[in-house]
Amino acid sequence: MQRILVTGAAGFIGFHLARKLCAEGHHVYGVDNLNDYYDVSLKQARLAELQKHNSFKFTKASLEDAPAIENIFKEFKPEIVVNLAAQAGVRYSLENPQAYISSNIVGFTNILEGCRQNDIQHLVFASSSSVYGANKKVPFSETDNVDNPVSLYAATKKSNELMAHTYSHLYGLLCTGLRFFTVYGPWGRPDMAYYKFTDAIIKGEAIDVYNHGDMRRDFTYIDDIVDGVYKLIQADINKNEPYRLFNVGNNNPAPLMDMISILEDKLGKKAETNMLPMQPGDVPETYADISALEQAVGFKPSTSLEDGLGKFIDWYQGYYG
Repeated sequence: MQRILVTGAAGFIGFHLARKLCAEGHHVYGVDNLNDYYDVSLKQARLAELQKHNSFKFTKASLEDAPAIENIFKEFKPEIVVNLAAQAGVRYSLENPQAYISSNIVGFTNILEGCRQNDIQHLVFASSSSVYGANKKVPFSETDNVDNPVSLYAATKKSNELMAHTYSHLYGLLCTGLRFFTVYGPWGRPDMAYYKFTDAIIKGEAIDVYNHGDMRRDFTYIDDIVDGVYKLIQADINKNEPYRLFNVGNNNPAPLMDMISILEDKLGKKAETNMLPMQPGDVPETYADISALEQAVGFKPSTSLEDGLGKFIDWYQGYYG
C-alpha cells in the first residue's frame, strides 16, 4: 500500500495506470491540467472513471506551475512519483514548440525539484521511442546513441533523460525512464493514427497515409504497457544503479498497412486512402529491444495487434454509441 503521485492522470497511459494502482489498493493522487490538445470531454470521462475509487484524489494543475506542484508534494507526501504528464505528439511540435518547452522542460524540472526536496523513494518518468530518431539499427536498444532527434518532441524527451540522470547523480534520486513505443488501446489518444483511422473509416472519410504506407510501428497494447510500468513500480530497486532506462514496447513491429487492413476487417468497411510523402519529424520504423525490461521484471507483452485493435473498436463503439 503506497502513496503514488501520477501526473497526466487524465491522459491515456496515466488513466490506465492510476486505475490499476487503485485496484491494487494503493493511494493515488492524480494531477492533470486537462488541456485542449485533444477532446477535453474524453479526459473528463477518464477522470470520472477514476473518481469511482475512494483511494483516488485529483488536482487540476500544470507541471509548469511551480507553487502548485510544490503544494501537491507537501500535501500528499508521495513515496513514489510517476511522471506521465507531457505535451505529446511529434507533428504538433512543429506548430507549437513553446508548449513542449513549457510542459516537458520547465514542468519536468518542477517534478525533479519536488522529488529532491521531498525525499521521494523512486521517480518513474515517461520518455519516448522518438528519442531514437531515424536510427537505422534495429531493434532499438537502450545502449544505442540517441544524439540525433528529428523532432522537438524527441529533443525534449531526450532532455528529460539527461535531466533525470543529473538529479540521480547529484542527489541520489532513484530514477527510471521509460521509452514507450506506439501505445494503443481503449480510452486512447484521438491524435494517434489507429484512432483517427477508425473515426474516418466509420464516417466514410479519407485517411492520410504517410510515406505512401511504407511505415512499421512497434504497436504496444495499453494493458501490456501498464503491466510493465506496474512491475517496475513494485520492483526492488538496486541502490547501486540509481538511474535506469527501459524500452517498453512489443518487440514485434507491424506494417502500417497491416494495421489499416485489420481496422477495415473489424469495421467491415474499406478505407479511402490519401497516399502522402513522409512528414517532417516522422520516422519509417520503430522496433523495441525489450530484453533489459524482460530481465529486470519479467516483462512479456502478450496482446496481438488484431486482438488489441478489436478491443479498441469495441470500446470506441460503446463510448461513441
